[in-house]
Amino acid sequence: MIKVSIVDDEKELCQSIATFVNGAPGFRCVSMYHSGETALEHLPTDQPDVVLMDIHMTGMSGIECVERLKAKMPQMHIMMLTVYEDTDQIFRALSAGASGYMLKRLTPRKLLEAITDVHEGGSPMSSSIARKVVASFQRTKPKGGEQTHFTSREQSVLDCFAKGLTYKQTADHLNISIDTIRTYVRRIYEKLHVQSATEAVAKYMRHREN
Repeated sequence: MIKVSIVDDEKELCQSIATFVNGAPGFRCVSMYHSGETALEHLPTDQPDVVLMDIHMTGMSGIECVERLKAKMPQMHIMMLTVYEDTDQIFRALSAGASGYMLKRLTPRKLLEAITDVHEGGSPMSSSIARKVVASFQRTKPKGGEQTHFTSREQSVLDCFAKGLTYKQTADHLNISIDTIRTYVRRIYEKLHVQSATEAVAKYMRHREN
């Protein structure tokens, strides 16, 4: 059972998502909060597996809430669920510690897939968001002389991420299992000393430009 908490000041939307989550086998909504302040106070006690976080709320922003939650509970999995898709918001959220960034217009089935992916250690991202992220990475200038060496398979995985493919799509494209993809990702993280797939792609793109 994947326990989900929702943080969003749109009460009707919160309730709709909670109803859908509770109706799906293997998922349960354990709490809903309509402000970052309230979420920050109660989420450490709720101990959800995945938090769905809006960005713009009255009072504390979702990005600030993520940053403060991660300071308290570094292992907490938080996915941004928002209408905003500008590059600045994306990077601020990911820098704060968000594990994924999805748009609210995604289908219920895609939402459950994204929640599952975050819970299993993935970093889901809407395709339009992924394209923006990759474009930003490609504009990033190399910094420093640090070099990281990847195997050909690790390079293939990172290239798929750079094209915006999901874990499943990457596994299908390379004809290997999702568990194998996760193994490669863990190795990539160890080599790059990074915490998210988006950071891994960013650093890889810089190395490839050198």
